[in-house]
Amino acid sequence: MKASDLFVKALENEGVEYIFGIPGEENLDLLDSLRNSSIRFILTRHEQAAAFMAATYGRLTGRSGVCLATLGPGATNLVTAIAYAQLGAMPLVMITGQKPIKDGLQGKFQMLDIVRMMEPLVKDSDQISYGGQIPSLVRGAFRISEEERPGAVHLELPEDVAREEVDNPHVFSKQTIHRVFATDQAISKATKVIKSAKRPLLLVGAGANRKHIRQPLSNFIKKTGILFFNTQMGKGVLSGSNDNFIGTAAFSSKDYVHEAIKKADLIINVGHDIVEKPPFIMKGDEQQVIHINFHSAEIKDIYYPQVEVIGDIGNSVIRLGENLDTCYACNTQWVDKIRQRTKVAIHSLDDDDSFPMLPQRVVSDVRKVINDDGIVSLDNGMFKLWFARHYHAHQPNTLLLDNALATMGAGLPSAIACSLMYPDKQVLAVCGDGGFMMNSQELETATRLKLNLVVLIINDNGYGMIKWKQAALELDNFGLDFNNPDFVKYAESYGAIGHRIEQCEQLIPTMEKAFNTGGVHVIDLPIDYSQNTKTLLNDLKQFDY
Repeated sequence: MKASDLFVKALENEGVEYIFGIPGEENLDLLDSLRNSSIRFILTRHEQAAAFMAATYGRLTGRSGVCLATLGPGATNLVTAIAYAQLGAMPLVMITGQKPIKDGLQGKFQMLDIVRMMEPLVKDSDQISYGGQIPSLVRGAFRISEEERPGAVHLELPEDVAREEVDNPHVFSKQTIHRVFATDQAISKATKVIKSAKRPLLLVGAGANRKHIRQPLSNFIKKTGILFFNTQMGKGVLSGSNDNFIGTAAFSSKDYVHEAIKKADLIINVGHDIVEKPPFIMKGDEQQVIHINFHSAEIKDIYYPQVEVIGDIGNSVIRLGENLDTCYACNTQWVDKIRQRTKVAIHSLDDDDSFPMLPQRVVSDVRKVINDDGIVSLDNGMFKLWFARHYHAHQPNTLLLDNALATMGAGLPSAIACSLMYPDKQVLAVCGDGGFMMNSQELETATRLKLNLVVLIINDNGYGMIKWKQAALELDNFGLDFNNPDFVKYAESYGAIGHRIEQCEQLIPTMEKAFNTGGVHVIDLPIDYSQNTKTLLNDLKQFDY
């Protein structure tokens, strides 16, 4: 069997559904082997977008997404999206090509040491030096990628190796991974601390965003009555409509939810991931903190939990719940006043009719249109913070945002992957004008695939988040404004349907029509970001807690 055929057989054995990418001449044998495979090859317009799509597949399924690029510039174009997957704990396997390693005749043309280049960015990086290695290296790549903490793995398949004949080809069967459970001693210690707390809060972090954790965590909250908040990447693990939900740690330590956090005497930190901005800062022993996670805490000056429960999170939560009385924390009087006034403040501008639209009204309108299982894929920009704070997600991975690498350009490719995987769901990409233009060429990919997808461009003709920071530092407005194309005509040039919002009452019916019509739609929405410069501290001054 040809080595490239064996490689594809090994990928099929892993259950691979899609490979996203752009082949080069060094990948042609592999591409030919894919021609008769059950795996669907998705040709993209940029390698970065391909890796964003593959990472999103991994994020949504827990199984490794796969992307493909050639050597040299193809591989270097993957770097940002690979870092996005690695920091965001999204399982991904990338495959790159290489010149022949046994009888190369082109000197150093296009040749970089891709294996070493990727090593600082990934969990593992290997070159396949002969065809017989393929089964073990492929099985190992997927195992490493999907193990906690998930991330990216790189395999390099040189051109001459792909063309080799392999004797006695076989693949390795997949083995079930059994996670380690926390010790009885750790559960007992954590239970004792929880029972002694008078004002406990539970934090849902990025590491809790796994399919098998949602139900145990939901049962724990329901039984005990403990109030919870989440980080940005923990949104949707538990529903934002839950009576015990108090908010998202989105902006800063001066934001509304932090007024409740400061009053808590215990924080049960489930799935903490140090890659996210700190949702709270420890000072001395004023608060007890229990760290529940797959792995031990990374001790920092601002995070040093007194109790750690290390092992499968779902199992740990179940066992802790069994040790606690029903309605143990149902007395929430200590925080009720904060919750009520926070709710009023956050929703005070939901119906504002000014134009250009305020971000609060935009988030409110989007939430009214999107079904509970619909997916909103956020690029990075100032709007992301407004969505993180104001948008209530009711199911896991229905508000996709990146609070790890926080790279621009990921919103549209991620939405394309979602639409490909879930053609019957509403999928909305929300992008700033700056981030959209970084991978806007993928509109062609979306229209070629005949996807159903709506793209909402938040248009302020500049890099809004950096301008906000610039203003906060009392610096002059400089170097951050630009001009945009006519987004309606731009969309139409790709075969998509373009819309321009000219008054706030148009946004909801335009989105509804776009979803009902199907196909790819682009909506140009002017935004008023003046709210950004109203500090959250000033917002809070009106409240006397």
